[in-house]
Amino acid sequence: MGDNVIKNKSFNFALRVVKLYQFLNQEKKEYVLSKQLLRSGTAIGALAREAEQAESKLDFIHKLAIAQKEANETDYWLELLFQSEYLNETQFQSLKNDIIEINKILASIIITTKQRIGKK
Repeated sequence: MGDNVIKNKSFNFALRVVKLYQFLNQEKKEYVLSKQLLRSGTAIGALAREAEQAESKLDFIHKLAIAQKEANETDYWLELLFQSEYLNETQFQSLKNDIIEINKILASIIITTKQRIGKK
């Protein structure tokens, strides 16, 4: 899996989060949880972009590890929005599937990069 995969998927996910944030604000009048979701959900892609300009392989891993933490936090906010009935089952599952996939890709890139460092 290349960096472009995570770059594209995290950007598309961030777009979905921005649209969800707008929906939750306008339609549901929910401002607190959605703001947290907006911050963590858009940070994933920003960190993936930052990783492209990493100063070293270790810096690259570090930035992607932070992106992984943001993805886990995003998962938490999605779960909370669903359990508090701001998101319906369909909305939740769609976003949940995306964040699971993003987390798997990040984990895969981190593991592969660590293995490459170990072989040198």
